[in-house]
Amino acid sequence: MAMVDEPLYPIAVLIDELKNEDIQLRLNSIRRLSTIARALGEERTRKELIPFLSDNNDDDDEVLLAMAEELGVFIPYVGGVEYANILLPPLETLCTVEETCVRDKAVDSLCRLGPQMREKDLVEYFIPLVKRLAAGEWFTARVSSCGLFHIAYPSAPETLKTELRTTYSQLCQDDMPMVRRSAATNLGKFAATVEAAHLKADILSIFEDLTQDDQDSVRLLAVEGCAALGKLLEPQDCVTHILPVIVNFSQDKSWRVRYMVANQLYELCEAVGPEATRSDLVPAYVRLLRDNEAEVRIAAAGKVTKFCRILNPELAIQQILPFVKELSTDSSQHVRSALASVIMGMAPVLGKDATIEQLLPIFLSLLKDEFPDVRLNIISKLDQVNQVIGIDLLSQSLLPAIVELAEDRHWRVRLAIIEYIPLLASQLGVGFFDDKLGSLCMQWLNDKVYSIRDAAANNVKRLAEEFGPDWAMQHIVPQVLDMINNPHYLYRMTILHAISLLAPVLGSEITCSKLLPVVINASKDRVPNIKFNVAKVLQSVIPIVDQSVVEKMIRPCLVELSEDPDVDVRSFASQALQSIEQVMMSS
Repeated sequence: MAMVDEPLYPIAVLIDELKNEDIQLRLNSIRRLSTIARALGEERTRKELIPFLSDNNDDDDEVLLAMAEELGVFIPYVGGVEYANILLPPLETLCTVEETCVRDKAVDSLCRLGPQMREKDLVEYFIPLVKRLAAGEWFTARVSSCGLFHIAYPSAPETLKTELRTTYSQLCQDDMPMVRRSAATNLGKFAATVEAAHLKADILSIFEDLTQDDQDSVRLLAVEGCAALGKLLEPQDCVTHILPVIVNFSQDKSWRVRYMVANQLYELCEAVGPEATRSDLVPAYVRLLRDNEAEVRIAAAGKVTKFCRILNPELAIQQILPFVKELSTDSSQHVRSALASVIMGMAPVLGKDATIEQLLPIFLSLLKDEFPDVRLNIISKLDQVNQVIGIDLLSQSLLPAIVELAEDRHWRVRLAIIEYIPLLASQLGVGFFDDKLGSLCMQWLNDKVYSIRDAAANNVKRLAEEFGPDWAMQHIVPQVLDMINNPHYLYRMTILHAISLLAPVLGSEITCSKLLPVVINASKDRVPNIKFNVAKVLQSVIPIVDQSVVEKMIRPCLVELSEDPDVDVRSFASQALQSIEQVMMSS
């Protein structure tokens, strides 16, 4: 949309560009339709611009997509809601084009216009439009019509309502699978507008047809309809009509349909209620957990914690846990990874004893998994188990897995574990951290990969924030400062970066006494990259330390660097000196 105060003088140019051969110019003009409309005024927009757009047979999808989007917010430019019907013809044309994204955007815009239109206009213009599209010769029109019934239906008189329900039923039995797919996708929205009496009589019969469709792409969309209809029906009707469909779908011959059931399982359970879930859906869920297709098992494994929350702990332990154990040794690493990402959430559901007895062995087997993502998924959710069983039991089994990941040959795995270290530190406590993980954190500062060294520097800062300056002075600062003498300049640069991050956390006193002398000493380094990084670090600590320290220690060092033979060193030193002047002026 164009800004309201956009100059109106190039309107003639914009109108000419609507017909230009250059697609970029046409696109630019279409995106400024609101500017053109404001310049023309409401009446000329209605009489000239909209008819022009209706006749516009542009063959470029990008231009048509932009037009469909603009028309959805065009009511103010044609004179308000009483003229909204003017916008329907161009959008109707766009609903019939071949490109799916253009049709979808046109349907979106019609769905936006419909609720703003007056009721008599809806009956006079919008409902006939829906009927024309639904009877369209080309399937694209019929596909688009399915997304408009829920807008048209509430305003329709009784006779038209019956006709709309019949028409929708016919679309659900259309010869073209694309039309039936669209009808299945939009059934939930349409059903939400239909009166309760007709819901059971008409909508459920439509739904049953879709669930028995010979195309799996239609049936899998009907799975979503199960959850949507379940929320609209009475619990008893839901158990009678929806539950058998879900159970059948969980055994469907197409793995895509079974995958959809596994993916939507929690919503389906909510629809049929806890009693039916325990009696009928548990066996269905177990089948999905043991499915032949890895994709179905992945989806089912990802829902295990949510599903167990609906059951009581005893039922979960008896009926679900044995199959969770099976999944923890599944042949597919992606199934194990999906399980690892949610299994920790089962600990609060099952309670302390069951977690120690039943879940802990599964955690341990996943922590030893050969696939790094599985181990990482377990470690990233440790807090959920920690709250239930305490850290002592966890730490014994946890440490070997962390050490292994910390030294993994893939740098991305090492990077992922570094990001979890502050979380682990807060959960495991300072004692455990000092004994086991401290040396790892220092080791990462000397990693061969820059991203690891950079993350390790940030990690050191976050640990200092977590455990406080006194702890950092004892356990981090001496070891970090020792590394400034590393023979390789890239590692020395990492230490300078770590110092710049630690200074604000440790405060003025420690910065002046411990960090600053090391930085100033590094300004004598023979490598220019180190020297200009010294200038950057000094610039970053200026706001932290006293003015006297700036004058006594920082300024002389920067003055010396500003006379360095290297142009970059001089440049960064000059910037830092300017910062000193700015700080002095502001104070």
